[in-house]
Amino acid sequence: MSVLVRTYRLASGLQQVERIDDPDRIARYMKLFDREDLKKIQTGAKVKIEKDEWQLVED
Repeated sequence: MSVLVRTYRLASGLQQVERIDDPDRIARYMKLFDREDLKKIQTGAKVKIEKDEWQLVED
């Protein structure tokens, strides 16, 4: 099962990590990535979109 990890900073400066394990939500978030970023994230590399860092982890 895959887990999509999103790391981002709050307005207060605190770093927040969100682990998304619902396949429907993962599919929805995958639509955010362009073709190059989608290839990177599917290999397990970290991808940065604006201020958020994303990584797809296979369990």
